[in-house]
Amino acid sequence: MILAGTDTSSVTIGCAMSLLVNHPEILKKARVKIDTHVGQDRFIDELDISKLHYLQAIISKTFQLFSAASLLLPHVSFDDCTIGGFTVPHGTMWAIHRDPKIWNDSTSFKLERFEGGKMEGHKLMPFGMGMRVCPGAGLAQHVVGLALGSLIQCFEWERVTEEVVDLTEGIGLTMPKVGPLEALCKARDIIMNNILS
Repeated sequence: MILAGTDTSSVTIGCAMSLLVNHPEILKKARVKIDTHVGQDRFIDELDISKLHYLQAIISKTFQLFSAASLLLPHVSFDDCTIGGFTVPHGTMWAIHRDPKIWNDSTSFKLERFEGGKMEGHKLMPFGMGMRVCPGAGLAQHVVGLALGSLIQCFEWERVTEEVVDLTEGIGLTMPKVGPLEALCKARDIIMNNILS
């Protein structure tokens, strides 16, 4: 369970950071929101996460675009089939978060749908649903929020080149990206101010 939770969380953080370096205006806005709420005299902590709605919107959109565990693998339709009179095409569960019938502009990194803490819970199911929901969902949301918030708060990030980071999904149980994220980072003053104080 620990291995499964660690791998899915790290894949989600990697995807979120890839999206953020590809959208520097969103990264900058997230940093401003964290700096405004937390300040420069301390590091972000677990109690801050639920109050940082813009950070939560980034995480929710990342879950929508790149569900690390693809809605719990046993529920994926490997072949076309019919259930209760409905045709279920091959790979249906893998595509549910990008279905244009459910999500407007489903593949764009636009946060409006999730801003302000609003979310239609029955549409976003990165941890599954019902009796087989992931038991680590709460922990994962806290870990991803704290790690991503810390990376945004403590470092300036940018792409290595002018080319956007490739977000092509690779092969694996946790849907890793084809290649690892390569980005430039520079420590912000908050690190030195809080470590040396």
